Amino acid sequence: MKTISLFTVLIALLFVACAPKKSEIPAVTVEISLSEMIDKGEKLVTIMGCNDCHSPKVMTAMGPVPDSLRLLSGHPATEPLPEYDKKVLQSYVLFNMNNTAAIGPWGTSYAANLTPDQTGIGSWTEEQFIRAMKEGKWKGLENSRSLLPPMPWQSYSQMPLEDLKAIFAYLKSIKPVKNLVPMATPPSM
Repeated sequence: MKTISLFTVLIALLFVACAPKKSEIPAVTVEISLSEMIDKGEKLVTIMGCNDCHSPKVMTAMGPVPDSLRLLSGHPATEPLPEYDKKVLQSYVLFNMNNTAAIGPWGTSYAANLTPDQTGIGSWTEEQFIRAMKEGKWKGLENSRSLLPPMPWQSYSQMPLEDLKAIFAYLKSIKPVKNLVPMATPPSM
């Protein structure tokens, strides 16, 4: 059987006693450039699938893909929704072909225009964007209604502030698209 010397025990205790505590380790803040922030935001928007609902689609041989001329411009203002059997809503949620409008027990919701046009987030502040994502407030306004399904703001609210700031920087950098998205409508009985 191997024995541990008193010297080894003392060295180990000294090492543990002198090691910095987690709270003593200084936090390192890394500044990134606006360009790096925009690149990060673009990657996050892609990973999060924002184009899935916020971009009108064009049909290709591989199926629908986001329309590159209307990226993140929300539900097209010129696209009315067709009539539907209201009984279907007892068991289903309906989406339009672009995936930019959804009808369910909450009523009809339309994907917002996320471009920096005035009909989108052009006049939004970073604070409004963060409030929309963290608190689920429409247009990021303090006393506004909640964001409606299918917007998964509850999941996005868990994102680090730095990621939300990067997404906002990216959205402010893309091509503005004029598109005044219709207002949400309450459920019809």
